[in-house]
Amino acid sequence: MYQQSAQYQQPQQDVVSGEQYRYALTNFRIAHERVEQQRVQLEEQERQVAQLRSRIALLEGGSTLGTHGQGGNTVDDFSIKNAASQLDKLINRWAADVVRDPPLPYPDVVNGMEFAQVEATSMQVQNYLRHAMAEAISEGVINCLIVTNSSEANIQLTRIHEHIFARDPTVASVWRRQTFSAAVESCTPEMSLSILFETMPQLMKLLNGNIPTSGGVSILDSAYNFSRMLHGASSNSGDAAFYRAFVPEIGSTLYPTQIELRGELDRVGATIFPGLVKVSKGPSAQAASQLRRAQVICECAMGGLPRASVPTGTAFDELGDPQIPTMSTPVYIE
Repeated sequence: MYQQSAQYQQPQQDVVSGEQYRYALTNFRIAHERVEQQRVQLEEQERQVAQLRSRIALLEGGSTLGTHGQGGNTVDDFSIKNAASQLDKLINRWAADVVRDPPLPYPDVVNGMEFAQVEATSMQVQNYLRHAMAEAISEGVINCLIVTNSSEANIQLTRIHEHIFARDPTVASVWRRQTFSAAVESCTPEMSLSILFETMPQLMKLLNGNIPTSGGVSILDSAYNFSRMLHGASSNSGDAAFYRAFVPEIGSTLYPTQIELRGELDRVGATIFPGLVKVSKGPSAQAASQLRRAQVICECAMGGLPRASVPTGTAFDELGDPQIPTMSTPVYIE
């Protein structure tokens, strides 16, 4: 029994030499170190890929812009027109509030805006106020890249962009989106006042230097957000166009090729909201395509003489239907 048990247990003994044990242990440690190195390398690769994707998103106006107050990563014509409509309502409400409680009699307000030879009715004053604000937003906010709270720095950045855009619109588009990704969230009161006093100094004096607001919302802040949406996000169409605003001058001619009138020439009475164009550069020269027409009240609707053929202020829309240009139905021109 004892011998059988010993013979049975003897095959279970598996003894290796110390040299073989150390050799196996060394190989195991080397294999473990190599696996760890590969894991570290994979993590580094993943980190670099994530940085590269973030960089690409920034260059293309991607999700990085969403952290800076943008409404979305890309912008299309519909969203621009919708945002412009909201800003237009704020401006109209502000002008109506001023007319309802004017700081001075109507004639003094109109003279302060350097408009002469008008009767200074409530409708005229409201439209002239909207015209002044349209010019301030067009030249002081949209057509000047507001990136910092320094007027000098913003002017310099605008010049740099114009120089780059003249050379390569695609590079300018990338530069513009990168620049606006680091733009201020909102204009300081000092910056807003600087823009307003530069673009409409006499009117600001009449308003006692108060920043125009509507329902507690600063119109300049809303205009700045609108400008950031235009300049700081990529376009759904993938082009490198740059948005610019324009305001037809009071007294300039409205041509029948631009709007269907009564077969007679009329003139601009007031521009109540700026128009927008996409400026792009083709192989030879710059080209502009209309995005949103300027909203204009003609002189006849501002208090012109009655016409025998049609009621005073009548114009026709794109479908040929008559329109009465009032505070809520402005005339549109290109």
